[in-house]
Amino acid sequence: MTSLLEGAKKLVTRSSDIGARVDGLERAAAAARGRVDDAVVDDVTTVASRAASRLKLSADHTVVALAGATGSGKSSTFNALSGLELAAVGVRRPTTSWATAVVWGKEGAEELLEWLGIPARHQVTRDSMLSKADEDVEMRGVVLLDLPDHDSTEVSHHLEVERLVQLADMMVWVLDPQKYADAAIHDRFLKPLAGHADVMLVVLNHIDTVPEDRRATMVEDVRRLLEADGLAGVPVLPVSARQGWGIDELRGLVAKRVAEKKVTRSRLEADVKSAAQRLQDAAGAGKVPTLSKERVAALDDAFAEAAGIPTVVKAVGDSTRMRANRATGWPVTAWFSRLKPDPLKRLHLDLGSSGKQLTGAARTSVPKATGVQRARVDTEVRALADQVGEGMAPSWASAVRAASVSRLPDLGDRLDRAVGQTDLGAEKIPAWAGLVRVLQYLLIISAIVGALWLGVLALGTYARVPEPPTPSVGPFALPTLMLVGGIVLGLLLALVCRWLVAATARSRSRTADKRLRDAISEVSAEMVVAPIQAELASYTEVREGLAVALR
Repeated sequence: MTSLLEGAKKLVTRSSDIGARVDGLERAAAAARGRVDDAVVDDVTTVASRAASRLKLSADHTVVALAGATGSGKSSTFNALSGLELAAVGVRRPTTSWATAVVWGKEGAEELLEWLGIPARHQVTRDSMLSKADEDVEMRGVVLLDLPDHDSTEVSHHLEVERLVQLADMMVWVLDPQKYADAAIHDRFLKPLAGHADVMLVVLNHIDTVPEDRRATMVEDVRRLLEADGLAGVPVLPVSARQGWGIDELRGLVAKRVAEKKVTRSRLEADVKSAAQRLQDAAGAGKVPTLSKERVAALDDAFAEAAGIPTVVKAVGDSTRMRANRATGWPVTAWFSRLKPDPLKRLHLDLGSSGKQLTGAARTSVPKATGVQRARVDTEVRALADQVGEGMAPSWASAVRAASVSRLPDLGDRLDRAVGQTDLGAEKIPAWAGLVRVLQYLLIISAIVGALWLGVLALGTYARVPEPPTPSVGPFALPTLMLVGGIVLGLLLALVCRWLVAATARSRSRTADKRLRDAISEVSAEMVVAPIQAELASYTEVREGLAVALR
């Protein structure tokens, strides 16, 4: 950008920002690469590169190219404008085989001529020739090119004309009264230059061969054809290079355009605008879309279902109830619950650090997505891509769709890994359950001590051993109270804790569900949303670059 702006300083007025426009076009073309037809992007890149190169060259010289068909008198017009007999003149066959340049004021034009590809042997410095000073002043800064005939049978001539037509700052088309409506020049050269009227002149040569009463009508007919080509307003000058008619007017008009120092800038602006318009037609002019939160949420839900999140959440609740009931239940019956498999361990989830080291945590045992679940994922991905691509050009919408599914082949493994790496918070029993477990064991120990005490008393009575004094609490003997109270209180405590266990299981299920869905949301963002956003970023870059290039 900096080099372009520096190179454009000599061409820029207060109302021009050609350097920024070229930079905007380059950025847009780079961002459109791979999303728009390569032929369009290549063409736009070429225009931007050509404009950038021209900005770095002499701003004190204006390249004026004369182009025409065989027999149009182009070379005669060239000789008349230069005041020198430089170009061979022929009627029946092409005589100009290469471009010839006449330079008024060669100082500073060397790099420009090299960029144009004009060999030194085809260059003539006008101010080095014998001429009057006033004849050179008005044309100072002009680089006049005589191009090969555009209808030559030589392919190399066609290529040379096409190349220099693209490089010239100003075009002078020399037409013949007999072939001015020839489709070859209109379809191949003039129509593609629609929008370049400010840097173009049309010369109707050999006007002396046309009856005087038909001249004005013929000039109007040429203007009509130019308007049909999208070149309304292009000056049409009737001249006769052979007789010298209109040459001074043509020379004066060229000199005036050059003296205004706007031709080069106008040509570059027209090129950039035309290329930017072509790219915009290919890329689309719609606003940059945004991702719908509802569509992203629906995608997350589809991913969560495919990842088996409902199954895992249910396993968290069941595992929590099993572990907590085992801790808070009456120890005699709770022991039998150990024979039941833990739902989370069956899924290879929440095994703790040691368990993960043993299994490697490579895969969980969560059931794979069913065909219905996979179909829902595909539907949601397609719906999101279609919503984003709505209003875009077909090629860009296709790029968005391709990006949305580019990472889906790895979706199954990525979802499984996300589930396996999520801390479900169900590994340890709740702290209150640990306290209840201690209390339950104290109660069962109390019951056992009471039972043993009563057994000793019964054995002593049976053996007729004097019964030792037995403490009592109210009407109940202490051993009996310890036995009955330990059992009854343990059972009651286990029943009460079931409500606490259920509440804890629901809470942990909600926590696990949120953590899992957050993890799955990250997967959907990585696998689908991020690629789409990358396409939107490129589209934004194209739109912003084109906005600068077209302003």
